[in-house]
Amino acid sequence: MSAGTAEGDDPADAVRERLLSEHGSLFDAVDAVADAVADRWDGPDRGDAPRTADRDAVVPTLRAALVAADVLDRLPALLATGANALGVDLPASPVPAPPYLVVTATGPVVRATLPDRGRLVITVRVFDVDRTGASPRYRRLDRGVRETLTVELR
Repeated sequence: MSAGTAEGDDPADAVRERLLSEHGSLFDAVDAVADAVADRWDGPDRGDAPRTADRDAVVPTLRAALVAADVLDRLPALLATGANALGVDLPASPVPAPPYLVVTATGPVVRATLPDRGRLVITVRVFDVDRTGASPRYRRLDRGVRETLTVELR
């Protein structure tokens, strides 16, 4: 049994719950930034979620907007909270850059290797990628980070 989890509980679920309880304002800030980025795209019509086929309108734009909103530097704290929920210490202090933090086409991802626990990967998913057409199309998810947040132990 790990510290911070009850016997039989899924450790990833315990981490997710801890993150949601301790970092709600951070997740709200990520949602606000993602909304602002997506508002720059053209939707098929005003009733649809904004979409773009331009990856540069997603990844570098999201990263720059997270920096401008003072959100990017706060994301590595998710790893410390996750490690604490698992009852372990991080082997190093994470920084807001690879390998700890990357901004992907679906949103920020923070990750760290934990002693005796494997790799903790936290995905803050704000966009969806539709790869069914000739080129990928990016769309703002209609659910907030509090619903789409994923935690994996690999």
